[in-house]
Amino acid sequence: MVTDSNPVFARRLSKNIDAPAGRIDILQDVNFELAAGEAVAILGASGSGKSTLLGLLAGLDDASSGEIRLFGEDLGELDEDGRAALRAGRVGFVFQSFQLLPGMTALENVMLPLELAGESKPRPIAEAALSQVELSQRLHHYPGQLSGGEQQRVAIARAFATQPLLLFADEPTGSLDQATGRRISELIFQLRQQSDAGLLLVTHDAHLAARCDRRMLLENGRLETAV
Repeated sequence: MVTDSNPVFARRLSKNIDAPAGRIDILQDVNFELAAGEAVAILGASGSGKSTLLGLLAGLDDASSGEIRLFGEDLGELDEDGRAALRAGRVGFVFQSFQLLPGMTALENVMLPLELAGESKPRPIAEAALSQVELSQRLHHYPGQLSGGEQQRVAIARAFATQPLLLFADEPTGSLDQATGRRISELIFQLRQQSDAGLLLVTHDAHLAARCDRRMLLENGRLETAV
């Protein structure tokens, strides 16, 4: 059985949707494994299905066929609440669109996953996480009061605050300018090294992908080792 030493495993994974012109095969017969502490980049053109694959592996969406195990649990046997409970405290997310709650301050956004994971004293942990990303002066600012780079730093603090075993990052620098994107990528890899978390990085940026242990290419619905 797959355990925390091999936290993500997928076999013969497929995803298709029905469209007016007929069925569209987004993913076909994908096999994938991620070892504990390993960083893997999934490259591919826009629209190739990279984000779809990440969502399936994280249990955010349902596959059309195939098997996915997260920390040894078969996601196909869990409902939405069961999947959320499985991720709580063990999985962090960083998205291109930040996904911060607009009605909550930076501090409250970072405290939220800690509270959901059952942490009894989330505030000092959240404050320390925001300090690590150099946002100690922005604790009480709302997302709308922060720049794009600052919002992404809050998202990174939120992702790492629970000391996750696994981080899913979907185009984390895609909406940022080049200089800010470089700073964000440095933070992700710096914090990942400190925590020894596994990383599944979806990107079209070859330079960012080069920092990972392995690179996979998603093309025509199929996942292959990138040269």
